[in-house]
Amino acid sequence: MVGPLQPYNGSVRKLVLGIDVGTTYSGVAYAILDPGEVPRIQGVTRFPGREDAAGDTKIPSILYYNADGTLHSVGAEAALPGIELEAEDKDLVFVEWFKLHLRPKHLDSEDEAVRRRLPPLPAQKSVADIFADFLSYLFRCTQKYICETHANGESLWQSVEDRIEFILSHPNGWGGLQQGKMRQAAVQAGLIPDSAAGRERVHFVTEGEASLNFCLRNGLADEVLHPGKSVMIVDAGGGTVDISSYSFASITPVSVEETVPADCIVQGSTQVNVRAEAFLRERLKDSAFGNDEDIKCMIDHFDKSTKPVFKDTDEASYIKFGSMRDSDLNVNIRRGQLMLTKEEMISFFKPSVEAVVQIVQKQVQAAARPLAAVFLVGGFAASPFLYSALREELARLELSLFRPDAHTNKAVAEGTISFFLEHFVSARVMTITYGIDICTEYRTNDPEHYARRAEKYVQPSGRVVLGNAFSTILTKLLLGGRTPEGTRMQERQEVTETYYQEARDSRTLNSLAVDLLCYRGKDLHPRWTDVNPEMFAPLCTIYADTSGVYRCPKQGTVERYYVQEFEIVLICGLTELQAQIKWTEDGVERRGPAKIVYDDDLRVSR
Repeated sequence: MVGPLQPYNGSVRKLVLGIDVGTTYSGVAYAILDPGEVPRIQGVTRFPGREDAAGDTKIPSILYYNADGTLHSVGAEAALPGIELEAEDKDLVFVEWFKLHLRPKHLDSEDEAVRRRLPPLPAQKSVADIFADFLSYLFRCTQKYICETHANGESLWQSVEDRIEFILSHPNGWGGLQQGKMRQAAVQAGLIPDSAAGRERVHFVTEGEASLNFCLRNGLADEVLHPGKSVMIVDAGGGTVDISSYSFASITPVSVEETVPADCIVQGSTQVNVRAEAFLRERLKDSAFGNDEDIKCMIDHFDKSTKPVFKDTDEASYIKFGSMRDSDLNVNIRRGQLMLTKEEMISFFKPSVEAVVQIVQKQVQAAARPLAAVFLVGGFAASPFLYSALREELARLELSLFRPDAHTNKAVAEGTISFFLEHFVSARVMTITYGIDICTEYRTNDPEHYARRAEKYVQPSGRVVLGNAFSTILTKLLLGGRTPEGTRMQERQEVTETYYQEARDSRTLNSLAVDLLCYRGKDLHPRWTDVNPEMFAPLCTIYADTSGVYRCPKQGTVERYYVQEFEIVLICGLTELQAQIKWTEDGVERRGPAKIVYDDDLRVSR
């Protein structure tokens, strides 16, 4: 086990909230930071509608909206007895699995199938709107819990309400676009003010890394806590399964490095439900019980009772619904119970198990060091069948699978707090190539340039240039410290590239806005953004105030113009991309912060 948390060395009291919005269930953890005191990571264990389950750290990620779009109920309050009858009477709109609407499309191995199965969002509601409503609800529940649980809770809350740091978790592979929408949802929810200082109080961590922090903090990796050893975290949740591999660079202090690119697959427990529902609809298509209402009742019971207890035994499984009078022996329904064979139950789980094993194999093959252990955490990890099936499959790969006794469904929420306080991970793997769209000087002896000769144009300097050129800032394969599939970056490591822009009017050089693109193709040296354009996607737009950057006056072939030289600096080894603009002024290096904006465009040159 890693050593105890260190006393907080800040000068003022703070509150850290870790929020895990899951596909099916969500939770909150927190720590009060008092100067000189050792923080204690705690979970919010009391929510409205769950008074009968005190100590439970999760609530359902569901909402009901009124017909006019206003919020009706959230979480456990949206699952109370009788709510479905009220929803029918009042035309309430039910929302579930909303998190998956935010997923990056490139992560979907079966994108069309996932999109087809995903419940639609309510009319006039974006995924950010729903995130905001859900975050607001969790925040209010957390405030109420802290005020009621701690001595002098009201005064404690008042002392920190303007100094709350929020750590939001998200699946592996989510990037700047998803983080930007989640941060905007935090603003919309009233968690932070809509200001630069407010936005800086929202931080992000992947679910895989949060789970690693939870494992380290809870002593789940003692047997592999040695320099040079590696461990894999399989965070099996409701919507996704996040798989990450790490090696221990040092133990005192603990320093962990990501060894291969993390993976995220949409094969969580909800997909087991989806396959079960498809099976039931096919089996019952000619039965009196094949209507939507009965099938919904069956899936609810399957999700809450049948699926969680299924084991790899020869015993049949049963889905209860209806009454003792309901029977149809042709489809194995007897006295209000539908029987499922072992083979049928396994078929619902099998694609998820196979997908996880495939990713584990891929990461093992890509890793430079052998794995010492695989840890299974997350809400889906509680499934006896998932655990036994994965343990059997991984044993064939000579891998040991461990499932901690602690409540693994709280791993991500509590791990977010540990991430904020300790930062065990010191290096992460970049899996895509970053660059920008520039114009490049036209060269008649270059065949590719000559083929584009109709697209050339003249800049103020008189230079003849071509557009749609791709300038690489960070390549996933060509920098030092690379893994077989990506470039490993230390947390504060920088990559820079020099550019310049020119203009007839000096005032137009007072600001810079340029799209940072990510390239996901196989070409090691992509040259043009209009060749295989589907491989290029805007990650964000870097905006900076360049009014202080020197612009050199020059005389062109026709008129006077100005040139401004600068460097784009990317800090990619953090959990969230950071950017800066660097320039030299009177022989002194200057830097200015860059921020993320959207739908802006200014072409630069190199």
